[in-house]
Amino acid sequence: MALILAVLAGGAWYGLPAQVAPWLVAANRHSAGLHAAVVDTGTHRVHYLQRGSGPVVVLLHGIFAEKDHWVDFARAFPEGYRLIIPDLPGFGQTGRDPARPYDYAAQRAYLQAFLDALDVQQAHIAGSSMGATLGALLALHAPQRVRSLAFIGAPHGLRSAQASDMDRAIDAGRAPLVPQDAAQFEAMLDLVFAQRPFLPYPVRAQAQAQALAQAASDQRVWGAQLRDRYLLDGVLARLQTPLLALWGGQDRVFHVSGAARLRELLPAAQLQVLGEAGHLPMMEAPASSAQAYAAFLALQPAP
Repeated sequence: MALILAVLAGGAWYGLPAQVAPWLVAANRHSAGLHAAVVDTGTHRVHYLQRGSGPVVVLLHGIFAEKDHWVDFARAFPEGYRLIIPDLPGFGQTGRDPARPYDYAAQRAYLQAFLDALDVQQAHIAGSSMGATLGALLALHAPQRVRSLAFIGAPHGLRSAQASDMDRAIDAGRAPLVPQDAAQFEAMLDLVFAQRPFLPYPVRAQAQAQALAQAASDQRVWGAQLRDRYLLDGVLARLQTPLLALWGGQDRVFHVSGAARLRELLPAAQLQVLGEAGHLPMMEAPASSAQAYAAFLALQPAP
């Protein structure tokens, strides 16, 4: 009987990834103490994860990413904060309305509406890639709402002295974060990770299936972001909000030489280069990046 159950389980693992993946995702959230919730913002029903009470910390994912990319980071993050981790409009379970824009101007308005819907008047904001830039834009537009800002991995939109692998792909007319087949999906994973985190087969297979199924829609979102390719570079120097920046030393998406540009624009920022990490340190090095962020938050003054 045990052998039969093992065979059936193995068959489901590899044969029914769409059915198995949600169970694995839910178990991972539970192990980190995170609970799923939904709020209507007027334009979207935003799905998000939450945990705890205390000062609010909002974690924002990057383009074509989702809230569950923060779960291991959240597991390593200390208690004493209210964590809120949304699927930004256009991504994950929140979904995408073909009639709505998903450029930075729209996303900033969506983020403010989300915070309003949760009655969050002020928060610490941490973001990855697109999410980092979105947090910076919110801090510039509504500084009273952002107590501190953190880039967990390189932000989108800074110029760098040395072109990254993604820069070269873009300049060659390719969209490396919009895979069209399985080989391109694997290449994308190699691009964003220096050291791939463990992803159970059903989760990886389901992520691949979803990415390929929405490639045409993703291409539209990709085009909108390309139009703001260096948006952050032109505005970051105006930021007054305390900032921590963790930049992966092996980042192939945004070359680590961009960290020098960040230092030039914001000399007072706390900047750490994570030598072995790629573009997504909250997934590749969740414990050390969470500890660095918690140490930064501990130094921020009470409201």
